Amino acid sequence: MSKKRKLGRGVAMVGAGMSKFGMFSDLDSKDLFTQAFGELTGSIDKGLDPKDIDALYVGNFTNDFFVSQSHWGAILADTLGLAPKPATRTEGACASSALAFREAVFAVASGFYDIVLVGGFEDMSKRSTEEVAEGLSLAAIPYERKAAFTFPGIFGAIATAYFDQYGASREHLMNVTIKSHQNAVLNPKAQYQASIRDIMASKIERAKSKGRSAPEWCDEKDFLRDPMANPMIAWPMHLFDCSPISDGAACMLLVGEELARQFTDDPLYVAGLGQASGKGLHATDNLTAFEATACAADEAYRMSGFRPSDIQFAEVHDCFSIAEILHIEDLGFFEKGHGYKAVEEGLTRLDGPKPINTSGGLKCKGHPVGATGAAQLIEIWEQLRGQAGERQLQNGNLRIGAAHNLGGTGGTSTFTILERR
Repeated sequence: MSKKRKLGRGVAMVGAGMSKFGMFSDLDSKDLFTQAFGELTGSIDKGLDPKDIDALYVGNFTNDFFVSQSHWGAILADTLGLAPKPATRTEGACASSALAFREAVFAVASGFYDIVLVGGFEDMSKRSTEEVAEGLSLAAIPYERKAAFTFPGIFGAIATAYFDQYGASREHLMNVTIKSHQNAVLNPKAQYQASIRDIMASKIERAKSKGRSAPEWCDEKDFLRDPMANPMIAWPMHLFDCSPISDGAACMLLVGEELARQFTDDPLYVAGLGQASGKGLHATDNLTAFEATACAADEAYRMSGFRPSDIQFAEVHDCFSIAEILHIEDLGFFEKGHGYKAVEEGLTRLDGPKPINTSGGLKCKGHPVGATGAAQLIEIWEQLRGQAGERQLQNGNLRIGAAHNLGGTGGTSTFTILERR
């Protein structure tokens, strides 16, 4: 039985901000992070003097490759006018900014710092699709890279194994896709703010405007079955099963809990943290579960004293549609082999008993990999504070939310529980 962890000092989140996610040819990482920081300062009810920030922790996967520039901690400290305050960059593939958050929590909990800025960013759109795929492949383990196993191929193999073990099918993946798009319509920061029906209508209108015969899709699944509209990437992964290439940034302000009310009357508190490492897929005993996710979740549950049933909603790392199904099982929200049934039955919708990826998820909100972990936590922040707009969960007692972030092919996994007291 693993040891129950605890922080030496409580840590509160008192501000948060993020840029819009998308592909921005005229913006770079400094622009995007500055946008996020501007929104953060505006979110702090009682104001923030940036001079009071003790340190910066920032997650970034590989701007070294995407824009041929490293040393981003110091660059952003200078950009924001925080120099000579210390700045540290963390890297854990797609979990990079969740690791930054974790390190920032520890820095505050130790008492060494009182006020810490933490966030993440990535600038992916300046490279071709082929080059982005090459950059992302750096997060796979050497064995997978030597075998030319791309991420769609890896998650396609996982999906195939899941289908074989539990009787699910590609139709069940479509349920995840349809839900993600419906949620993203309600998120003004999302990269894709269109439902599948919106996309269908747009394609029909475009065909008519060009004098071509309009497609005759019966419903969303009929559209997603169409290989012309939704081409295969790596069976059974099709285009609409995959998260996009994205640019974006997100950041939060963490303080010692005894200082929280100096910044806002409505802070959130870090209730549980978990992190674990996973094996390469060639060495795992089970392709339909991420051991690191289950271990990270166990650590966070133990620290918080909460159980999976206590988590009222969550953001999980849906880099591909199958990933959402596996994660909601690994986190204990649903029994193994029942995740796809939960989605099919509407249990994970905005109006369901366990809403998942209210933001639209990586699939539709976007996935600028270094920013993803921070952005997931910001969705928890907005929902718990009743600031999520049209996608706000209609629960009069919304108090506990969680974010799950995955790096690589499961090599790094984090789980963070936030609480509104």
